[in-house]
Amino acid sequence: MSEAGGGRGCGSSVPQRAPWSLVAATAAFCLVSATSVWTAGAAPMSREERQKLGNQVLEMFDHAYGNYMEHAYPADELMPLTCRGRVRGQEPSRGDVDDALGKFSLTLIDSLDTLVVLNKTKEFEDAVRKVLRDVNLDNDVVVSVFETNIRVLGGLLGGHSLAIMLKEKGEYMQWYNDELLQMAKQLGYKLLPAFNTTSGLPYPRINLKFGIRKPEARTGTETDTCTACAGTLILEFAALSRFTGATIFEEYARKALDFLWEKRQRSSNLVGVTINIHTGDWVRKDSGVGAGIDSYYEYLLKAYVLLGDDSFLERFNTHYDAIMRYISQPPLLLDVHIHKPMLNARTWMDALLAFFPGLQVLKGDIRPAIETHEMLYQVIKKHNFLPEAFTTDFRVHWAQHPLRPEFAESTYFLYKATGDPYYLEVGKTLIENLNKYARVPCGFAAMKDVRTGSHEDRMDSFFLAEMFKYLYLLFADKEDIIFDIEDYIFTTEAHLLPLWLSTTNQSISKKNTTSEYTELDDSNFDWTCPNTQILFPNDPLYAQSIREPLKNVVDKSCPRGIIRVREESFRSGAKPPLRARDFMATNPEHLEILKKMGVSLIHLKDGRVQLVQHAIQAASSIDAEDGLRFMQEMIELSSQQQKEQQLPPRAVQIVSHPFFGRVVLTAGPAQFGLDLSKHKETRGFVASSKPYNGCSELTNPEAVMGKIALIQRGQCMFAEKARNIQNAGAIGGIVIDDNEGSSSDTAPLFQMAGDGKDTDDIKIPMLFLFSKEGSIILDAIREYEEVEVLLSDKAKDRE
Repeated sequence: MSEAGGGRGCGSSVPQRAPWSLVAATAAFCLVSATSVWTAGAAPMSREERQKLGNQVLEMFDHAYGNYMEHAYPADELMPLTCRGRVRGQEPSRGDVDDALGKFSLTLIDSLDTLVVLNKTKEFEDAVRKVLRDVNLDNDVVVSVFETNIRVLGGLLGGHSLAIMLKEKGEYMQWYNDELLQMAKQLGYKLLPAFNTTSGLPYPRINLKFGIRKPEARTGTETDTCTACAGTLILEFAALSRFTGATIFEEYARKALDFLWEKRQRSSNLVGVTINIHTGDWVRKDSGVGAGIDSYYEYLLKAYVLLGDDSFLERFNTHYDAIMRYISQPPLLLDVHIHKPMLNARTWMDALLAFFPGLQVLKGDIRPAIETHEMLYQVIKKHNFLPEAFTTDFRVHWAQHPLRPEFAESTYFLYKATGDPYYLEVGKTLIENLNKYARVPCGFAAMKDVRTGSHEDRMDSFFLAEMFKYLYLLFADKEDIIFDIEDYIFTTEAHLLPLWLSTTNQSISKKNTTSEYTELDDSNFDWTCPNTQILFPNDPLYAQSIREPLKNVVDKSCPRGIIRVREESFRSGAKPPLRARDFMATNPEHLEILKKMGVSLIHLKDGRVQLVQHAIQAASSIDAEDGLRFMQEMIELSSQQQKEQQLPPRAVQIVSHPFFGRVVLTAGPAQFGLDLSKHKETRGFVASSKPYNGCSELTNPEAVMGKIALIQRGQCMFAEKARNIQNAGAIGGIVIDDNEGSSSDTAPLFQMAGDGKDTDDIKIPMLFLFSKEGSIILDAIREYEEVEVLLSDKAKDRE
């Protein structure tokens, strides 16, 4: 989510209010000019090895893109485990995730400018022709305004930007006549009705065919949106206005940003995660740099770079000062409450914050960028991928990893800022992990659980739009790219917009006004871009010296000095607020504190206690805030305790030809039988039992003898099925759900319980697969007859 930028020459720091011509000419060069400053701290990587890794990235892209085009196009996304396209409405709903799918060949559009960056100009020309011939933007489907903007509108504009560049060069796209731009304009007008609110904040969703609030639109009743959803429009909308001369798009995006700025919490200068689009009230008052807010901050800084409006830089600097005061606890970035920013709002971090070090590089604040990036890398080295969320002591909070590109993005920009070959080695690790753990015969599959290595039947479009782009650029020399990447800015989806737009169709003459601008005490804010002589003061080991103290931060418990204890608010002598982890229902003092916070304790008949908060009953607004935080902590603590009581997921790995361990399925454990976490995995060929439900003595014992039996769920207890296949000589069992369409993508982990009797007689391992995962094995049997699988607690190396 960072900026590649463009232009020439930056010898010294640029004044904050430098003329736009100077800013446009320097912003990107400052990011990349340090490349040759030094290469100490890690062994230099030869050009031959960098070329080899770059070619490996090209082959990986071909594998992903080729399989999408062969098995999925014109569907929006590829389902890499089942080798087919994901068509909305034909697969089980995944909730908000599906809002990105509009039946407009999403992956193809999102991949357009990636093809050019990777020097695949002929494929790009073919892809543009397919988009113009096949893509329909007038579908009766409700989509996310945010996702459609950054992926589809951004993809069309990025494709147009590079199409006109290629046409100017004279070899490719000579037939092109702004067709992608006309599609972008059509889509822009389809999104405009979402802004029909008194605040100017857009509705979160819109129907591509019917717009907002009509009966057939099936949307327009929403009241809330996320800050990033409303604040990540200005680059694409302004570019559309500058390309076409239609000012309305830029005007609407500016109005949304103006409203968010006015609604910031004035004492902390922070914004919340969720806001009411009609009243402007904050619905979720926690603040961070991850999910829900991330790209709002990114677009403020990049809007200044692209549009040259000082107010965007002033706003970003004001927010950045607040982030570094309250949220940044190097190397951690922890959410806080906007009204009480000295209090943490949660005890975990989400993977989307991995973009922030890259944004800090653009800002010029290199030290915390190195620190946070190194912490994230240590988490990756422990789990192979960055979990969707992890705790402050680096335990997995949410185990999924949908192949997000943000960490690769920050790695690229840190390398450009430092020239340290350490970051090339980081990129090499990312390539190895993707090929070793995520690559499957039909593409790359998202990780369902980084702990087990199990897969999800999912390959999001952003994987092709961003991951391969950043990895290729990381290893490429300037001559490896057919155009000057420094003449462009990256959007949050890594689409390329030319910096010359800053001087084109400037019909919006009125600048935004930033009221109550706060004077900042950080001299770093005097710069538009980093001065490399100051960033790297004659010390070739600069970045390494920052990373070194963090080398063992994940394997060991978090060092005492890393998380600052927020004592400032308690210097007056007041006691710190009650934390959920310390609460005791039998402590009279604690009960009194609860009462003060408006929290009631109710004793239930079964011996449990229930907590209920009524903010109106709190002694003060501050106590009500404390009560809300206490309730949030209690919910989190209760959820964690429930998780700890559950058995972790297991893995079913298909190891026979042509899978060779590349397909890993999430499996539910059994509370009986062989415990795979304590014993060696079980490996064998699979065979269906007869009867398939396994509820009586098997009639085909010779077929399951020495094999792993497949059984259908239903009609009897799981333990009974296990005993029947064990008596027939099976070495393990896989129970497949009889609820057609069920999937680990949408359903919580399922554990098979015993039958209330002593189950010590069951000695074989038993695992449970939902219908969708089970069908992958059944389809493999139909196609290849003999299928061998591995039952284990965690997927094994493919070797």
